[in-house]
Amino acid sequence: MKNEHTENMKHTAVFMVLAASLCFATGGLFMKLIPWNALAINGARNLIAAAVIGIYLLVIHHRLKFNLTVLLGAISMAGVTTCYAIANKLTTAGNTIILQYTAPVWIMVMVYLFFGKKPNKTGIISLLIVFAGILCFFFEGLSTGKWLGDLIALLSGIFYAGVFMLNSFEKGDALSSVFFGQLLCGIFLSPLVLQETDFSMPVLLSVFFLGAVQVGLAYIFFTTGTKYIDPLTASIINALEPILNPLLVAVFYHERLGKLSLIGAAIVLCGILYYNIKEAMDQKKQSV
Repeated sequence: MKNEHTENMKHTAVFMVLAASLCFATGGLFMKLIPWNALAINGARNLIAAAVIGIYLLVIHHRLKFNLTVLLGAISMAGVTTCYAIANKLTTAGNTIILQYTAPVWIMVMVYLFFGKKPNKTGIISLLIVFAGILCFFFEGLSTGKWLGDLIALLSGIFYAGVFMLNSFEKGDALSSVFFGQLLCGIFLSPLVLQETDFSMPVLLSVFFLGAVQVGLAYIFFTTGTKYIDPLTASIINALEPILNPLLVAVFYHERLGKLSLIGAAIVLCGILYYNIKEAMDQKKQSV
């Protein structure tokens, strides 16, 4: 009975992470549509998101924790949203999300550093494939002058790996880290909104959507789902985001990836898919 309950929770967790990825995927489009400074957008959306998470914490009677592990998680949270916002303004939405999606690679590195678990042969091959894809982005970034945006997007992927691991540490508390990280960004960055001039209804609604849905609701789904599945599996389920994000931007904002970036995107996704499929096949063999 206990095993059946655990399996049911795992299935629910998969749908939770999938729902989170759908919410996350809208970020690129709304970031492009809002004519504000990236830091102002990030401050406003995180302040709204912190309010959403705060209400959720009160409803479920979740007590906030604060320790070094929670603080590092909060820094990861603040880092990923800030770097993502800046990168979206400096390079294409496609480059931003694909480079952020290198998170599974950094998860493997962090698992080794913190838990001493070395990546297997499949993991190493996947790492090499993904880094080959990253090189494509940077070569195009150098030719288009968008290399800084690509570099910041890659940094957001490292922070994103930390976010995926919020539930992996004994003293960690994902909801506390997410709340404090959002509150940190909101307090320090939202005053920059006062420097903006466009407060039309479409802009304000877009900012509200980013805060309430793309960050707030998304991280409620995300933190709930990652309680019951490991961080690498969660990051792979999240594969819908790097596909849907640039697609939405291409359709509604008419922004396209460059040829070399398209090749790089295909290589990165192939590296992640290779890891996912090979690991699934190996686990199936072991269970037989």
